[in-house]
Amino acid sequence: MKIVHVETLLSCGPYSRSRHWRQTRASLHDAIKKCVWPPGSRLFTIYPESGKRREEGNGVVPIKAEFISELQKRGWAIEGTAKNYLGAVLGDFDAVVSGPKGPIVAEWETGNISSSHRSMNKMTMLIADAIIAAGTLVIPSRKLYAYLTDRVGNWQEIEPYLKLWKSVPCKEGILEIVVIEHDAESKKVPRIPKVTAGRALG
Repeated sequence: MKIVHVETLLSCGPYSRSRHWRQTRASLHDAIKKCVWPPGSRLFTIYPESGKRREEGNGVVPIKAEFISELQKRGWAIEGTAKNYLGAVLGDFDAVVSGPKGPIVAEWETGNISSSHRSMNKMTMLIADAIIAAGTLVIPSRKLYAYLTDRVGNWQEIEPYLKLWKSVPCKEGILEIVVIEHDAESKKVPRIPKVTAGRALG
């Protein structure tokens, strides 16, 4: 998997320039790059088929699972609740790790565009309230999105709202969006399975 763009919406205070954040950010990005398809291969190769129809295209949940597994190996708490130093419950995130200035959280989008907005709004509020030190949302590029489950959150649809999140007052904290894309396309690889989650297919 490759990272084609990183959008920094908020970068405030000393922690954003710290060695700890640089190392944590690099580790997070490395976990993304380690995602491959099919499993065991060297690259992330997508089956090039539109995901607009129910039985076609590729799912997204198995991609996230590999990312989460990699973060867990690196000491992140997975899909649980975390607390800041004052004991306030943050709520559920895909992955959380402790930092010197507060929790650092990561979300890998597998829901629709509304889910992306909820994730961004939640992380923005927690940064504004100085509850988390950093938040990252991982979403597919326009090119990758074309081959995934229809209406899954993606860069093209979230980009028009960047100005809103950038305008939030921030004394200290980091908020970023990482845009991901496949390394190659081939009809010789299997489709990524679509996993049923409630009414949605991921």
